[in-house]
Amino acid sequence: QISDPTLLAEAAGGKISPYLKNSSDAIDGYKTDDAFTDYTPETVFMPRIAFSFPISDEAQFFAHYDVLTQRPPRSNRIEPLDYLYMEDNVGALLNNPDLKPEKTIDYELGFAKKLSLSSALKLSLFYKELRDMIQITNVLGAYPATYMMYQNIDFGTVKGFSTSYDLRRTGRVQMTTNYTLQFADGTGSSATSGESLANTGQPNFRTTTPLAYDQRHALSASVDYRYRNGDKYTGPVIWGKKILADAGVNVMMSAGSGTPYSRQSNITQEAASGINDRSILAGSIFGSRLPWQFRINAKINKNFEIKWTKKKTSFANVYLQVQNLLDARNIISVYRATGNPEDDGYLTAAETQNDMMSRNSPESFMYLYSLAVNNPSHYSLPRTFRMGLSLTF
Repeated sequence: QISDPTLLAEAAGGKISPYLKNSSDAIDGYKTDDAFTDYTPETVFMPRIAFSFPISDEAQFFAHYDVLTQRPPRSNRIEPLDYLYMEDNVGALLNNPDLKPEKTIDYELGFAKKLSLSSALKLSLFYKELRDMIQITNVLGAYPATYMMYQNIDFGTVKGFSTSYDLRRTGRVQMTTNYTLQFADGTGSSATSGESLANTGQPNFRTTTPLAYDQRHALSASVDYRYRNGDKYTGPVIWGKKILADAGVNVMMSAGSGTPYSRQSNITQEAASGINDRSILAGSIFGSRLPWQFRINAKINKNFEIKWTKKKTSFANVYLQVQNLLDARNIISVYRATGNPEDDGYLTAAETQNDMMSRNSPESFMYLYSLAVNNPSHYSLPRTFRMGLSLTF
């Protein structure tokens, strides 16, 4: 028994030569009557079960189980020409029209408690199984040529703990806070994350690593301070006018630990075009983390009542919105060799000095390269102001 198909290829002069079921087809031309089969419809059962167990008038346990599926989002359309010229396109990436739906199985168990007439606390544990996720794989030793395709081979788990506190409007204040502790591991973060491994001709190994969206800690809070209208108005009155009626400010704060990325041990020209330097992994896949991110958004708005007629009334909302109020420079991407968002290490590395000195104008090269390497997309958007008017009628 032979487990390595390349041995058969070497014995046949470097090309797989299987015993064909209909050997005359290879001589008579392109006969495709038996080459393809119709797609078999996939029947998916998606149950959802939810339970609630009140233990008093102010507390309860809850749990739910559900199965969610998604049609293959990509690469599920057959391209006949890909198969027609397959022999001349070794290592081609082909679509797979026989992909299965991706599946998520979700479990949650929690506890909710009333703290006062206007506030409540909720604690929950969650666990998600990701199955039949799509990934690029190698089909080694295929006839007439080795190729790559998409298959349902990836899997993963997302588990964690979440707590939230809700304060209904008390006076002028309404508040919601949330904290989530999460662990997301799997064999692939996207349908193309295994492309580099497949390009090397390696077998389709499945090893669990942190997923690209594995954010360990996430915190959020929303505070709304608002004056009501009518008899419930408690704000200032000038010349008989309730100037702050239906006016308020909303502040949303969020913070999160950094998502993972893979460090590299060698210096490469990340800011140069047309350069294909091969990076060398340092440590483990997704073994490094970006720094924490903090963000505050604020919105000030006020409603105005517009009476067109005695029976027809509309409302206009005037607002000023500020995104990233404190203008925080949140790092969302870094150069893998240095962990720095502004420097890939090429200009200062000892092994690259001879290459830079060989340029026609080393000083010009270093200046222009330093401009190109300082990529603003490595940071989140700066402080942004938006003013607007919305009309409801």
